[in-house]
Amino acid sequence: MEASLPSTRDVFTEALRAVLETWPVLQIAVDNGFGGVYSKQKADWMVDAVQQYFQQNDDLQQYEVEDFLADLMNNEFDTVVDDGSLPQVASKICQLFKQCEQGMLLEVRSQTAQIVQRKSSGRAKATPAQLPADEEEEESEEDERVTEEPMECEEEKGGSSSTTPPQGQTAGTAPPQGQTAGTAPSEDAEDGWTVVRRKK
Repeated sequence: MEASLPSTRDVFTEALRAVLETWPVLQIAVDNGFGGVYSKQKADWMVDAVQQYFQQNDDLQQYEVEDFLADLMNNEFDTVVDDGSLPQVASKICQLFKQCEQGMLLEVRSQTAQIVQRKSSGRAKATPAQLPADEEEEESEEDERVTEEPMECEEEKGGSSSTTPPQGQTAGTAPPQGQTAGTAPSEDAEDGWTVVRRKK
């Protein structure tokens, strides 16, 4: 018995799945759960949604496919695609769809096999940005210096502070309730802190 040839729709869906599964933006979104716990299912659904979009609309332009993909990524994965890959992906999908419509199924299947082969060579991963070695050393030295130096919270010699208090008010004090700057200072708590009260 001879195996039946796949339909145009099946070939396009297979090619579409290969393109989307090798798209680094979608890979990263799925791998990192940008779409929530069902990210993988959303990616699978996205293949069907795009395929249906092509079936329901005649003569789609690349920009329309770009907009549709951008909306799907934004709505389903909270991801804004700004790496420049969207036009490439949309163009490839449009090209594959036109080839399927023209009956070039063998060419589309060949391209799909090439895409799948590239996919098996590795997936895109989100990695933190690496600083040059010099910058890393400088940052770690700064961190060490910061932790070694004591905080300067106490008043400097002579009771003066490094900042100038408002006229008639001493540093670190605030007028108590009902008093304004220039009147008697507020009472100090026994540990040296100034008690600040809320107005009623």
